[in-house]
Amino acid sequence: MSLKHAVLAALLEGEASGYDLAKIFDVSVANFWAATPQQLYRELERLSEAGLITARVVEQERRPNKRMFSLTEPGRQDLAAYTTTPPRPSAVRDELMVQVQACDGGDTAAVREFVARRMETARAKLARYDRLREWMLDGRDEDTYLSEAERVGPYLTLMRGRFFEEENLRWGERVLIVLDRRAAARGAVPRRDDAASTLR
Repeated sequence: MSLKHAVLAALLEGEASGYDLAKIFDVSVANFWAATPQQLYRELERLSEAGLITARVVEQERRPNKRMFSLTEPGRQDLAAYTTTPPRPSAVRDELMVQVQACDGGDTAAVREFVARRMETARAKLARYDRLREWMLDGRDEDTYLSEAERVGPYLTLMRGRFFEEENLRWGERVLIVLDRRAAARGAVPRRDDAASTLR
């Protein structure tokens, strides 16, 4: 997958500025596709030159003018064709997993701290996803939303992000318990923090 299709998919929400798209990526798309604002702006230029999106300039009095982007019909066709292409298997490259794998021959206490930090990041992401979920539901229950909403794709990807971070917390808690037990059995003093208190 390229950034191209992530941008086209984000523009299904409607016309947006580059700044708006950067916020969309930061809040909702980031759980499955990361991009810096600079990468987004470069991609917007490429898509505009290819005729897959169009841009119009909005004049502003006290701020610089901004460009608003929207999908063209060729852009919609390209995105529709993309959804028929089988995706490549996802590949995970996670440095923390290598450190955990090597913890028996290294600094287990440091690795434990890295796992605890990963859990804190997962909690922060879950809190952000939950706020976005409440905004999307807007007082409706999930079944009602999924049957009535004009688009369900953003909600379904949000669900995936939430499940992923919940699993990060479950895995992290198990790792901390194992490392603490092994440290206690060796007479070391395990470091206690709040990281192992989640999902008990």
